[in-house]
Amino acid sequence: MKLCWTIRAKPLIGIVVFWLGYSAAVWCAGPLEEVIGASVRQNRDGASSQQTIDRLDDETRRMLQEFRQNSRQAEALKKYNDYLVRMIESQQKEKKSIEKQLNEIEVTQREMVPLMLSMLESLEQFVAYDLPFLPEERSERISDLQAAMVRADVTSAEKFRRVLEAYQVEGDYGRTIEAYRANLSIDGVERPVDFLRLGRIALFYQTLDGSQSGMFNQESSSWEELPGEYDLPVRDGLRVARKEAAPNLLALPVPAPEEVQ
Repeated sequence: MKLCWTIRAKPLIGIVVFWLGYSAAVWCAGPLEEVIGASVRQNRDGASSQQTIDRLDDETRRMLQEFRQNSRQAEALKKYNDYLVRMIESQQKEKKSIEKQLNEIEVTQREMVPLMLSMLESLEQFVAYDLPFLPEERSERISDLQAAMVRADVTSAEKFRRVLEAYQVEGDYGRTIEAYRANLSIDGVERPVDFLRLGRIALFYQTLDGSQSGMFNQESSSWEELPGEYDLPVRDGLRVARKEAAPNLLALPVPAPEEVQ
Protein backbone atom coordinates (compact mmCIF):
# COMPACT_ATOMS: atom_id res chain seq x y z
CA MET A 1 0.00 0.00 0.00
CA LYS A 2 2.79 2.31 0.83
CA LEU A 3 4.70 1.35 -2.28
CA CYS A 4 1.83 2.17 -4.59
CA TRP A 5 1.50 5.67 -3.17
CA THR A 6 5.12 6.32 -3.73
CA ILE A 7 5.03 5.32 -7.34
CA ARG A 8 2.00 7.42 -8.06
CA ALA A 9 3.23 10.41 -6.11
CA LYS A 10 6.40 10.97 -8.22
CA PRO A 11 4.59 11.74 -11.48
CA LEU A 12 2.27 14.01 -9.62
CA ILE A 13 5.15 15.91 -8.07
CA GLY A 14 6.74 16.24 -11.50
CA ILE A 15 3.56 17.57 -12.92
CA VAL A 16 3.23 20.07 -10.09
CA VAL A 17 6.83 21.19 -10.48
CA PHE A 18 6.42 21.56 -14.26
CA TRP A 19 3.26 23.50 -13.83
CA LEU A 20 4.85 25.79 -11.28
CA GLY A 21 7.86 26.34 -13.55
CA TYR A 22 5.69 27.03 -16.51
CA SER A 23 3.52 29.40 -14.55
CA ALA A 24 6.59 31.18 -13.26
CA ALA A 25 7.96 31.45 -16.78
CA VAL A 26 4.68 32.75 -18.07
CA TRP A 27 4.40 35.13 -15.14
CA CYS A 28 7.97 36.38 -15.61
CA ALA A 29 7.60 36.77 -19.39
CA GLY A 30 4.87 39.42 -19.08
CA PRO A 31 6.80 41.95 -16.93
CA LEU A 32 9.97 41.38 -18.96
CA GLU A 33 8.27 42.28 -22.21
CA GLU A 34 6.84 45.33 -20.54
CA VAL A 35 10.29 46.32 -19.29
CA ILE A 36 11.80 45.75 -22.70
CA GLY A 37 8.98 47.71 -24.35
CA ALA A 38 9.38 50.52 -21.88
CA SER A 39 13.12 50.55 -22.51
CA VAL A 40 12.54 50.64 -26.28
CA ARG A 41 10.06 53.45 -25.89
CA GLN A 42 12.43 55.25 -23.59
CA ASN A 43 15.25 54.87 -26.11
CA ARG A 44 12.94 56.03 -28.86
CA ASP A 45 11.85 59.01 -26.78
CA GLY A 46 15.48 59.71 -25.91
CA ALA A 47 16.47 59.67 -29.60
CA SER A 48 13.61 62.00 -30.41
CA SER A 49 14.59 64.25 -27.53
CA GLN A 50 18.23 64.22 -28.73
CA GLN A 51 17.09 65.17 -32.20
CA THR A 52 15.08 67.99 -30.68
CA ILE A 53 18.06 69.06 -28.64
CA ASP A 54 20.33 68.93 -31.69
CA ARG A 55 17.80 70.91 -33.71
CA LEU A 56 17.49 73.50 -30.94
CA ASP A 57 21.26 73.64 -30.62
CA ASP A 58 21.64 74.23 -34.36
CA GLU A 59 18.93 76.87 -34.22
CA THR A 60 20.63 78.49 -31.25
CA ARG A 61 23.97 78.52 -33.08
CA ARG A 62 22.36 79.98 -36.19
CA MET A 63 20.61 82.68 -34.17
CA LEU A 64 23.85 83.44 -32.31
CA GLN A 65 25.70 83.74 -35.62
CA GLU A 66 23.00 86.03 -37.00
CA PHE A 67 23.14 88.07 -33.80
CA ARG A 68 26.90 88.47 -34.05
CA GLN A 69 26.65 89.36 -37.75
CA ASN A 70 23.88 91.86 -37.06
CA SER A 71 25.93 93.30 -34.19
CA ARG A 72 28.90 93.78 -36.52
CA GLN A 73 26.68 95.39 -39.14
CA ALA A 74 25.12 97.63 -36.51
CA GLU A 75 28.56 98.69 -35.30
CA ALA A 76 29.69 99.35 -38.86
CA LEU A 77 26.54 101.34 -39.56
CA LYS A 78 27.07 103.33 -36.36
CA LYS A 79 30.63 104.19 -37.38
CA TYR A 80 29.49 105.10 -40.89
CA ASN A 81 26.68 107.22 -39.46
CA ASP A 82 29.16 109.02 -37.20
CA TYR A 83 31.38 109.56 -40.24
CA LEU A 84 28.46 111.03 -42.21
CA VAL A 85 27.58 113.30 -39.29
CA ARG A 86 31.14 114.65 -39.17
CA MET A 87 31.19 115.01 -42.95
CA ILE A 88 27.91 116.93 -42.95
CA GLU A 89 29.25 119.21 -40.22
CA SER A 90 32.39 119.79 -42.28
CA GLN A 91 30.33 120.44 -45.40
CA GLN A 92 28.19 122.93 -43.49
CA LYS A 93 31.32 124.77 -42.38
CA GLU A 94 32.69 124.65 -45.92
CA LYS A 95 29.39 125.91 -47.25
CA LYS A 96 29.47 128.87 -44.88
CA SER A 97 33.08 129.55 -45.84
CA ILE A 98 32.24 129.42 -49.55
CA GLU A 99 29.26 131.69 -49.07
CA LYS A 100 31.49 134.13 -47.21
CA GLN A 101 34.09 133.96 -49.97
CA LEU A 102 31.43 134.48 -52.62
CA ASN A 103 30.19 137.54 -50.79
CA GLU A 104 33.75 138.81 -50.53
CA ILE A 105 34.34 138.05 -54.21
CA GLU A 106 31.20 139.94 -55.11
CA VAL A 107 32.40 142.91 -53.09
CA THR A 108 35.89 142.58 -54.57
CA GLN A 109 34.45 142.46 -58.09
CA ARG A 110 32.44 145.60 -57.44
CA GLU A 111 35.62 147.30 -56.33
CA MET A 112 37.85 145.67 -58.95
CA VAL A 113 35.86 146.73 -62.01
CA PRO A 114 36.21 150.48 -61.34
CA LEU A 115 39.89 149.91 -60.57
CA MET A 116 40.46 148.11 -63.88
CA LEU A 117 38.59 150.78 -65.80
CA SER A 118 40.71 153.44 -64.14
CA MET A 119 43.91 151.51 -64.89
CA LEU A 120 42.89 151.08 -68.51
CA GLU A 121 42.09 154.75 -68.87
CA SER A 122 45.45 155.70 -67.37
CA LEU A 123 47.23 153.28 -69.70
CA GLU A 124 45.47 154.75 -72.70
CA GLN A 125 46.49 158.26 -71.69
CA PHE A 126 50.04 157.15 -71.01
CA VAL A 127 50.38 155.62 -74.48
CA ALA A 128 48.91 158.73 -76.05
CA TYR A 129 51.53 160.99 -74.41
CA ASP A 130 54.41 158.53 -74.83
CA LEU A 131 56.85 158.25 -77.73
CA PRO A 132 54.94 157.12 -80.82
CA PHE A 133 56.62 153.73 -81.24
CA LEU A 134 54.62 150.69 -82.35
CA PRO A 135 51.46 152.80 -82.48
CA GLU A 136 49.27 150.20 -84.16
CA GLU A 137 50.33 147.35 -81.84
CA ARG A 138 49.87 149.36 -78.67
CA SER A 139 46.59 150.88 -79.82
CA GLU A 140 45.24 147.43 -80.72
CA ARG A 141 46.23 146.07 -77.31
CA ILE A 142 44.26 148.80 -75.57
CA SER A 143 41.27 148.30 -77.88
CA ASP A 144 41.26 144.56 -77.10
CA LEU A 145 41.29 145.34 -73.38
CA GLN A 146 38.40 147.78 -73.72
CA ALA A 147 36.41 145.15 -75.65
CA ALA A 148 37.20 142.45 -73.07
CA MET A 149 35.97 144.64 -70.20
CA VAL A 150 32.36 144.42 -71.43
CA ARG A 151 32.42 140.73 -72.36
CA ALA A 152 30.36 138.43 -70.14
CA ASP A 153 32.34 135.33 -71.10
CA VAL A 154 35.58 136.79 -69.71
CA THR A 155 35.97 136.52 -65.95
CA SER A 156 37.02 139.45 -63.81
CA ALA A 157 40.21 137.60 -62.93
CA GLU A 158 41.07 137.20 -66.62
CA LYS A 159 40.31 140.86 -67.30
CA PHE A 160 42.55 141.92 -64.44
CA ARG A 161 45.31 139.58 -65.65
CA ARG A 162 45.19 141.13 -69.13
CA VAL A 163 45.36 144.65 -67.72
CA LEU A 164 48.39 143.73 -65.61
CA GLU A 165 49.97 142.05 -68.63
CA ALA A 166 49.53 145.24 -70.67
CA TYR A 167 51.19 147.23 -67.89
CA GLN A 168 54.01 144.68 -67.83
CA VAL A 169 54.57 145.02 -71.58
CA GLU A 170 54.59 148.81 -71.35
CA GLY A 171 57.01 148.61 -68.43
CA ASP A 172 59.39 146.41 -70.42
CA TYR A 173 59.58 149.02 -73.17
CA GLY A 174 61.46 151.32 -70.78
CA ARG A 175 64.24 148.76 -70.21
CA THR A 176 64.95 147.59 -73.75
CA ILE A 177 66.06 148.82 -77.16
CA GLU A 178 64.24 147.79 -80.29
CA ALA A 179 64.46 148.05 -84.06
CA TYR A 180 61.45 147.61 -86.31
CA ARG A 181 60.29 148.68 -89.75
CA ALA A 182 57.16 150.69 -90.53
CA ASN A 183 55.91 153.55 -92.68
CA LEU A 184 56.49 157.20 -91.80
CA SER A 185 55.28 160.36 -93.47
CA ILE A 186 58.35 162.42 -94.44
CA ASP A 187 57.69 165.76 -96.14
CA GLY A 188 54.17 164.61 -96.88
CA VAL A 189 55.35 161.33 -98.46
CA GLU A 190 54.68 157.94 -96.85
CA ARG A 191 57.97 156.05 -96.82
CA PRO A 192 59.17 152.80 -95.19
CA VAL A 193 61.83 153.49 -92.58
CA ASP A 194 63.67 151.68 -89.81
CA PHE A 195 62.84 152.82 -86.29
CA LEU A 196 65.27 152.68 -83.38
CA ARG A 197 63.83 152.90 -79.87
CA LEU A 198 66.13 153.48 -76.92
CA GLY A 199 63.90 152.58 -73.99
CA ARG A 200 61.60 155.54 -73.53
CA ILE A 201 64.42 158.01 -73.81
CA ALA A 202 64.52 158.56 -77.56
CA LEU A 203 62.99 157.34 -80.82
CA PHE A 204 64.92 157.60 -84.10
CA TYR A 205 64.23 156.71 -87.72
CA GLN A 206 66.39 156.14 -90.76
CA THR A 207 65.43 155.66 -94.38
CA LEU A 208 66.17 152.28 -95.88
CA ASP A 209 69.04 153.66 -97.95
CA GLY A 210 70.56 155.24 -94.84
CA SER A 211 70.64 158.69 -96.41
CA GLN A 212 68.34 160.38 -93.90
CA SER A 213 67.86 160.06 -90.16
CA GLY A 214 65.65 161.82 -87.67
CA MET A 215 64.22 161.68 -84.15
CA PHE A 216 60.96 162.45 -82.44
CA ASN A 217 60.78 165.72 -80.51
CA GLN A 218 58.52 165.22 -77.52
CA GLU A 219 58.22 168.92 -76.81
CA SER A 220 56.84 169.69 -80.26
CA SER A 221 55.34 166.19 -80.76
CA SER A 222 56.84 166.08 -84.25
CA TRP A 223 59.62 164.38 -86.22
CA GLU A 224 62.82 166.31 -86.84
CA GLU A 225 65.54 165.47 -89.32
CA LEU A 226 69.02 164.96 -87.85
CA PRO A 227 72.29 166.17 -89.33
CA GLY A 228 74.14 163.66 -91.51
CA GLU A 229 76.71 163.06 -88.77
CA TYR A 230 74.12 160.95 -86.94
CA ASP A 231 73.39 158.61 -89.84
CA LEU A 232 76.19 156.21 -88.85
CA PRO A 233 75.38 156.13 -85.11
CA VAL A 234 71.68 155.47 -85.91
CA ARG A 235 72.73 152.68 -88.27
CA ASP A 236 75.00 151.21 -85.57
CA GLY A 237 72.17 151.44 -83.06
CA LEU A 238 69.86 149.54 -85.43
CA ARG A 239 72.46 146.77 -85.78
CA VAL A 240 72.86 146.51 -82.00
CA ALA A 241 69.09 146.35 -81.52
CA ARG A 242 68.87 143.56 -84.10
CA LYS A 243 71.74 141.78 -82.33
CA GLU A 244 73.85 142.05 -85.47
CA ALA A 245 76.56 143.88 -83.52
CA ALA A 246 77.89 143.91 -79.99
CA PRO A 247 76.57 146.60 -77.62
CA ASN A 248 78.61 149.78 -77.88
CA LEU A 249 78.46 153.46 -77.03
CA LEU A 250 76.29 155.43 -79.44
CA ALA A 251 76.81 159.12 -80.03
CA LEU A 252 73.16 160.03 -80.40
CA PRO A 253 71.25 163.10 -79.23
CA VAL A 254 68.87 162.48 -76.37
CA PRO A 255 66.48 164.86 -74.62
CA ALA A 256 67.88 166.47 -71.49
CA PRO A 257 66.28 165.25 -68.25
CA GLU A 258 63.65 167.58 -66.90
CA GLU A 259 64.02 168.96 -63.40
CA VAL A 260 61.41 167.61 -61.04
CA GLN A 261 59.56 170.39 -59.24
